[in-house]
Amino acid sequence: MQKEIEEIYHRHNGVDGYRSMTVYLERKGYNYSTTTIHKYMNTEMGLHSIVRLQKPGTKPGKPHKIFENKLKQDFHADEPNQKWCTDFTYLFLKNGDVRYNCAIIDLYDRSVVASVTDRHITSDLAIRTLQKALESQRVSTTGLILHSDQGSQYTSKAFIEFCESVHVTQSMSKAGYPYDNAPMERYFNTLKNECTNLYEFQTEEELYRIVEEFAYATYNHVRPHSYNGYRTPYQARTAA
Repeated sequence: MQKEIEEIYHRHNGVDGYRSMTVYLERKGYNYSTTTIHKYMNTEMGLHSIVRLQKPGTKPGKPHKIFENKLKQDFHADEPNQKWCTDFTYLFLKNGDVRYNCAIIDLYDRSVVASVTDRHITSDLAIRTLQKALESQRVSTTGLILHSDQGSQYTSKAFIEFCESVHVTQSMSKAGYPYDNAPMERYFNTLKNECTNLYEFQTEEELYRIVEEFAYATYNHVRPHSYNGYRTPYQARTAA
């Protein structure tokens, strides 16, 4: 019976709990109570359903200013530090506590130029991430476009004033239209599918470290990217 449970569990990528497992076993002709299957899975075998935690709700703030979409889904850049995209995503500790990652990628080679994770999803986190990106690239910001959604962090007075102070031109997606920021969506999907979904983070320090290692080491220097002809972002960037 445990061999049958293990085979079904791994074939379904660990998404089955004891209730659905009981149904699958019934289809194979095994009639066990949910209590018995729960004992096998959770107590004796240590198999638990991998549940995708729900995204916590947020209250939209009143935007200080909305900017036009300057990219219009043109995600090609002729040179580094010409077009950047940014966004937030939700990450979880094992106990269910949420943390927020803000990242910026360069559309020239899809490299991650900044990644910062914190406890609060604020305009300050967005500012610190942009500041980190500018410092790491040591670029003249003349002509640099930063594309985001219309989240309150990016439409806030504080963030807009910071962008103006460093001469970064803001661009924004149409509300509720994730395709306008597709490269960021793809990066965050990769981050979760190839990194954070594979771990159970006991501490925020562990989460922060693993996310940064993935962004700056694995994603930029190891993982081949189809956009770059399966070169890494670093290889594409140094060839510029």
